[in-house]
Amino acid sequence: MAGAEDGPGQQLELDEDEASCCRWGAQHAGARELAALYSPGKRLQEWCSVILCFSLIAHNLVHLLLLARWEDTPLVILGVVAGALIADFLSGLVHWGADTWGSVELPIAFIRPFREHHIDPTAITRHDFIETNGDNCLVTLLPLLNMAYKFRTHSPEALEQLYPWECFVFCLIIFGTFTNQIHKWSHTYFGLPRWVTLLQDWHVILPRKHHRIHHVSPHETYFCITTGWLNYPLEKIGFWRRLEDLIQGLTGEKPRADDMKWAQKIK
Repeated sequence: MAGAEDGPGQQLELDEDEASCCRWGAQHAGARELAALYSPGKRLQEWCSVILCFSLIAHNLVHLLLLARWEDTPLVILGVVAGALIADFLSGLVHWGADTWGSVELPIAFIRPFREHHIDPTAITRHDFIETNGDNCLVTLLPLLNMAYKFRTHSPEALEQLYPWECFVFCLIIFGTFTNQIHKWSHTYFGLPRWVTLLQDWHVILPRKHHRIHHVSPHETYFCITTGWLNYPLEKIGFWRRLEDLIQGLTGEKPRADDMKWAQKIK
């Protein structure tokens, strides 16, 4: 079971009847159906997104390094911390929204992995770099393009004035781009590079033990998956529950109804 936390790697040689009755993991009927929905078209989109995203990241990083000045250091540090915090909140908002509302039938391609993840949590550890990061790379393309446009069109004086802000935006983009990779690492218990486990132990990125709290059914808390810094305070104030109560009161929709439907699927 190299790399996975537990479960699917232990389900060996199940016959069809046994597999259809699995409550979770790779042999769960819903997990198999959701995995089969991963299409060649989706794969192409992910490849294009990753190539464009990392090309723009490299371009923008070079320009930021060329513009760096010592006197901007305090504001840059503040921007890095603020970028990490906001990225963590946004990861929670997206995660909560995709977990709680909508369905796989909607023309929103990124809902499928969230449904698969709850009934086969270690599926993400079997995804390669492209499948893991393709959707996040797509989301960050527009701000990366906007930053690249500024570097090409603004005067050096204007860029000096904007530098702390652009460092904040770049940090937000980096954390956002790598959120799903960080999430994957939080489910990977063997074979991680030492520097990754150190970042997890120092709680710079989402720790493995911390993320287990979310994976207790019905998956209604600890949604932030970038650094995890905001999970405890948001839970203490009941942020997600209050938001769900508000939306359910306005729309009549029940939170996580589609998620439960897939979890209960047996054939």
